[in-house]
Amino acid sequence: MGLMILAMMITPLVDVFSKLATTTASPTAITAARFLVQALCMLPFVIRTGSWRRFSWRLSGYHAIRAAITTISMVCFVATLAVMEVADAVAIFFVEPIILTILSGIFLKEVIGWRRYSACAVGFLGAMIVIRPSFQDIGLVALLPVVTAFCVAIFALMTRALAHREDPWAMQFQMSLWGLPICAVLLAIGQSQDIAFLKPSLPDPTTLSWMIGVGVLASLSGILAIYAFRAAPASVIAPLQYFEIVSATLFGWLVFHDFPDPVKWLGIAIIVGSGLFIIWRERRAASRQPVTLSADTTLAP
Repeated sequence: MGLMILAMMITPLVDVFSKLATTTASPTAITAARFLVQALCMLPFVIRTGSWRRFSWRLSGYHAIRAAITTISMVCFVATLAVMEVADAVAIFFVEPIILTILSGIFLKEVIGWRRYSACAVGFLGAMIVIRPSFQDIGLVALLPVVTAFCVAIFALMTRALAHREDPWAMQFQMSLWGLPICAVLLAIGQSQDIAFLKPSLPDPTTLSWMIGVGVLASLSGILAIYAFRAAPASVIAPLQYFEIVSATLFGWLVFHDFPDPVKWLGIAIIVGSGLFIIWRERRAASRQPVTLSADTTLAP
């Protein structure tokens, strides 16, 4: 539990550094730097554990799809951070467990009762409460965290399918390797079509340090989360992910002097409440069917 809380304290710093870097770098360039630094950070672990020997190149296409989905989610979220408060963007993103619940019922044929579906509807209502003021200020960009949440939910489904066949370190490393050429293609398109959020840029030393920090902190929080999920059941660890909203609010206030107003806090409370209810219901379902739901304890998002 301590590892997960620490991971959730570090994760918002990834968003803070990304927001700082957007002053002179495009979201795609920041995402590419994150993949590069993550790959370099993961390389020693991959070599030390020998997980590189267990690479399944037959599943390379699968990893490429995971990397493409992750790239889209990162670019969308960083583009949001450029114009939205960190706490608001993180709060809207936390509709991801709600989306994952719905997708699990559709694609994995998991039994989702009316209580969890009702909680999903309530959670989306909370997201709309947070989105509405931001939508009035910045337009459709306010919906990008929902796109990110949808992509991460699909990524989680694919991770569940791979978790029993591949080593977690190998999966993360291969995803970073595939992410780099995907970002390169997007940067080339941005340069040729003059699309601002896709264009490459030459960062100044300060921005470069923020971009490196994004990759290092993302790797560290990911590693901590992996070990947290390995050390304790997902039903115990998953609720602690909502601690990220608290730390995101704190860092947003300290660095950018942003603080959610009472209406946004109401929306955040609804999102957190519905998410915790879904986790509680899943925990009860898991206690009744421990074998069929054990795959949920594999990896942190």
